[in-house]
Amino acid sequence: MAFGAQAQPASAPVDHEAHHAPAATTAQAPSAWVDGEVRKVDSEAGKVTLRHGPIQNLDMPPMTMVFKVADAKLLQGLKEGDKIRFTADKVNGAFTVTAISTPK
Repeated sequence: MAFGAQAQPASAPVDHEAHHAPAATTAQAPSAWVDGEVRKVDSEAGKVTLRHGPIQNLDMPPMTMVFKVADAKLLQGLKEGDKIRFTADKVNGAFTVTAISTPK
């Protein structure tokens, strides 16, 4: 028996990139000002404990927690019970206060 060459339909090149899931985005929403109350200031450790409202850019509900501060100068003049507004982001894996405003 002889096998003759048969015409084979041309196949389209395979796009292997289509097999991979799209890369997850790590972009966060811009920081928004959040209302908070100072519960404790630890200047030596560069940390502050805040009772705060929802932090939208971190997808965080209201709670009381300890934050690092981006700059120890942010803690100057703060004391327990102060009502503040602040912004926070995740910096190097840690929740960090990046700005503080005290109402006049």
